[in-house]
Amino acid sequence: MRRTKVADDRTRTAANGVGRSNERRSPSRESRAAGKSRPAPSKTLSDEPGVGGGEGGGARDGVHQPSRALLGLADKLLAVPDARLDGALRGPLPSAQEIDGLAVELHDVLFPTAGCALTGSHETQRTALATTLARFQRRLCGAIYLGLHRRCRGNSPDDPCRGQAHGIATRFLSALPAIRTLLVKDVEAALDADPAATGPEEVIACYPGLYAIATYRAASRLLNEGAAILPRMLTEHAKSRTGIDIHPGASIGSSFFIDHGTGIVIGETTRIGNAVRIYQGVTLGALSIKRRDGGLPHASDKRHPTIEDDVIIYANATILGGDTVIGRGAVIGGNSFITYSVPPGIRVGVGR
Repeated sequence: MRRTKVADDRTRTAANGVGRSNERRSPSRESRAAGKSRPAPSKTLSDEPGVGGGEGGGARDGVHQPSRALLGLADKLLAVPDARLDGALRGPLPSAQEIDGLAVELHDVLFPTAGCALTGSHETQRTALATTLARFQRRLCGAIYLGLHRRCRGNSPDDPCRGQAHGIATRFLSALPAIRTLLVKDVEAALDADPAATGPEEVIACYPGLYAIATYRAASRLLNEGAAILPRMLTEHAKSRTGIDIHPGASIGSSFFIDHGTGIVIGETTRIGNAVRIYQGVTLGALSIKRRDGGLPHASDKRHPTIEDDVIIYANATILGGDTVIGRGAVIGGNSFITYSVPPGIRVGVGR
């Protein structure tokens, strides 16, 4: 009896499986009817004559040829002049992918012992780091060149931009130990200020503030050495990753700590002293006002505030204006809006 029942169950299971298999293979009448009534896809520019074997297009020598309609669209786009360039723009800038790769290698050389790439004996680590530096130098030199060359006319063999790019890259690499020394103090500041930090490895690997500060310190040095566009591209890359916007033209002292960080803005002419701590959402910005002669402020004007040593600025505070000075040891409470100077040691919007 038991064997007969098992055999009957297997027979029913096999029969049901065949039925389900046939159902999957044979579409229903409703689905076939729906397929017949499906609307045809709308026509696009790529469907115009000249693409896919049409007139004047198709594949030629393995390269897809654009249609006449797309060529006409390209003409219209190129006919729109670039803003304020007067046709002076020449050559490309580094791509987003190139900036991303450059940033990865930059952090590898600034924090060489933090990752898993350097293992083994000292000589093995030394050789591995030197190899990374050589690769980084080539990538950096190319990116600096593109930033400098963007308005040069022609491509003569004696192009001065290549020599300038090589010099900037060489000087920047020589400055890497000094930049790393500053970053070590920034890591120590994070460990001193944040009880949640379990150690330097966590700060380096996880804290967006340190990532933004490290990128800023490198970009600021490149800017001071004469690099163009690239420093801002690096800090914008860091902003896209962390939500922290630090202009490479800002001046920031040692032992700088950013806690959380999202939404922080530090403007171009901001001056920040040593051992300053700021929290998420803080803006160190400019007042949007005209000069007395009626014009807008010049780029060289001091438009952003000065923050002296040992200042703490809590979340979402806004401090504006080039004449605004936050004195040493002051504490600015969260959500404060300040367009005036604060004397040293004063607490604004914070209880005792």
